[in-house]
Amino acid sequence: MQAPIPTLTQESIALLDQLIATPSVSRDESGTADIIEAFLKAHVKGEVKRIYNNVYVRSPHWSDARPTLLMNSHHDTVKPSASYTRNPYEPAHEEGRIYGLGSNDAGASAVSLIAAYRYLEERELPYNMLLAISAEEEVMGEHGMRGLLPELGKIDMALVGEPTGMHAAVGERGLVVMDCTAHGVRGHAARNEGVNAIDVAIRDIERIRNYQFEQTSPLLGNIKMTVTQINAGTQHNVIPDECRFVIDIRTTDAYTNEETAQLVRQLLESDAQPRSTRVHASAIYAEHPLVQAAIAIGRDTFVSPTTSDMALMHGIPSLKMGVGQSARSHGADEFVLESEIEEGIQLYIGFLEKLMA
Repeated sequence: MQAPIPTLTQESIALLDQLIATPSVSRDESGTADIIEAFLKAHVKGEVKRIYNNVYVRSPHWSDARPTLLMNSHHDTVKPSASYTRNPYEPAHEEGRIYGLGSNDAGASAVSLIAAYRYLEERELPYNMLLAISAEEEVMGEHGMRGLLPELGKIDMALVGEPTGMHAAVGERGLVVMDCTAHGVRGHAARNEGVNAIDVAIRDIERIRNYQFEQTSPLLGNIKMTVTQINAGTQHNVIPDECRFVIDIRTTDAYTNEETAQLVRQLLESDAQPRSTRVHASAIYAEHPLVQAAIAIGRDTFVSPTTSDMALMHGIPSLKMGVGQSARSHGADEFVLESEIEEGIQLYIGFLEKLMA
């Protein structure tokens, strides 16, 4: 039997208090994983499983013939800011606010998704619900979503709980950081010998500033490239034979990250190597049922400036929508409103019911 919304809200707030009170900095979140695992085992019908510090459960009416919806948020946090004026691990309720590290990012979304799953778990739906509360999101670690996804099987779409004011983020830019080395020939500055690697780097930096990729994403726009670091030279009278610089590339769904990195390599005289290509852009368009369901419950759509585990869900249509406000994340004296949790549970349930259509 479905629990009423007020009961779900009270139980969700109590669960959030437990999570706040238990330190869960990325890669050290076993304590909160224990809490979530125990809570789910006590309150859901499906078989609760755990890999590393990721906890997940499949709805009991599972059928491989139906599409699968992944409902995901995370329980790890960043380290508390030095600017905190209160104990980050003491859940404090003041004037409708719940203070504490991870309350807004993303504990409130996690407990609200759990509540929505509980509310609908025993209903026959036209899709499978797969609830996963993951670890290491803040660092995109190998034992977070990267380690969890291969265990989950085929996923057709994903709802990702991150603080968005319960509006629907339909896209995120990806990220490729490239380490570049311009090569020259060492010489004496007074005799104007050698080939100055700084000059080579300058030519490449100008190419980066002026380059326009041929393809543009209808949703995310153009790829953006910015040189953010540069280093060269050992002393004033020596022509440097090496100049290192870093390019920050905000990618789109117009190209894969691998394609983007290859195009940049072809553009430059300098050697260029990506640190990683795993943080992909995410884009989901208006005709997708996830977007239609969000619009049907009165949610605005937007492109998010921040990244999330959507960046690791390569090839899975994903929508980011969650409780709280992104501006509160990672700052001192983080908080979420109790009313936001109640609203979030109601909107998640409404969204999932609309998705049934």
